[in-house]
Amino acid sequence: MNLKIFGAILVLGLVACTPKSNLSPISPDIITEKTVNDTDDPAIWINPKDASKSIVFGTDKETNGGVYAFDLEGKIIREKSIMDIQRPNNVDVEYGLVINDSVSVDILAFTEREKQQIRVFAVPEMRPLDGGGFPVFEDVNTLEEKLPMGISLYKSPKDSTVYAIVGRKTGPDEGYLYQYALKSDGREIKSKLVRKFGSFSGNKEIEAIAVDDEKGFVYYSDEGVCIKKYHAEPSQGNEELACFGGEHFLEDIEGIAIASYSKGKGYLIVSNQQLGEFNIFSRVDNSFVKAVNLSTLETDGCEVVTVPLNNRFPNGLFVSMNDEQNFYYHDLGKFLEGPK
Repeated sequence: MNLKIFGAILVLGLVACTPKSNLSPISPDIITEKTVNDTDDPAIWINPKDASKSIVFGTDKETNGGVYAFDLEGKIIREKSIMDIQRPNNVDVEYGLVINDSVSVDILAFTEREKQQIRVFAVPEMRPLDGGGFPVFEDVNTLEEKLPMGISLYKSPKDSTVYAIVGRKTGPDEGYLYQYALKSDGREIKSKLVRKFGSFSGNKEIEAIAVDDEKGFVYYSDEGVCIKKYHAEPSQGNEELACFGGEHFLEDIEGIAIASYSKGKGYLIVSNQQLGEFNIFSRVDNSFVKAVNLSTLETDGCEVVTVPLNNRFPNGLFVSMNDEQNFYYHDLGKFLEGPK
């Protein structure tokens, strides 16, 4: 048989075997412009002066990759994008990192896997604050266990310290995640390892990490098993608080976004990657609420904000990676009814 014909038959067979959601698809409000390589994870920075000028950041995961900045129309903002990054993986934002007594900055942080480091930039100036990068997993002997993937930022309500919680391609049964304090000495930012925590099943990997700043919890996807929950504050210990939701996923448990509302209400929105759906859990007790089909393919990372941004996103914005070199934007009111 002709090899091209055989290849076409094989691809058609794989497509036919790929499970599809039975839920009605919800079309995106915006599809972003495409990146060069392979989109992976988004983050959203809310402009405090004008929410309609907020920025969506998204990683393009390859050796010649970058962190792309998009406006709310899905157009690439070239001057705010960070290019020539060696395999950026996950990205997050945090507000108000203290530089000195009179200055604080909002920050963007992401993993640069092939350099075994994290990067930290001031937003929206896009000014590097890290002297070229902070090494991670320095005490590990094997290269594979040094390769960072997931990252989430946490700002402590106790003393306003900003932490980066970092995951990797593979790691031990315990102490899979490393937590670094990001502090300024008045001139530059320093990174200091403060703890290792988090169990790993050994099943697949841990990539998606999300922190609920208000409640002080960190969630991560032990991809083949469950969503795991720990205290984000180092002083509160390393005990696993919950392992939930695994029965609602077809295969990989991927990106986690936390929709936060007042009085502790809200949702966790988690990618059910191979089924093309998102599972929604209560922020209050982590119980399963429902699943939705947002039309994306093979979603890795996702992010959400619950404040109005403009006329197109009056209920907040949900951004999800789509496996066609782009990201999808949905107004949050399209699939969430509000705080519960």
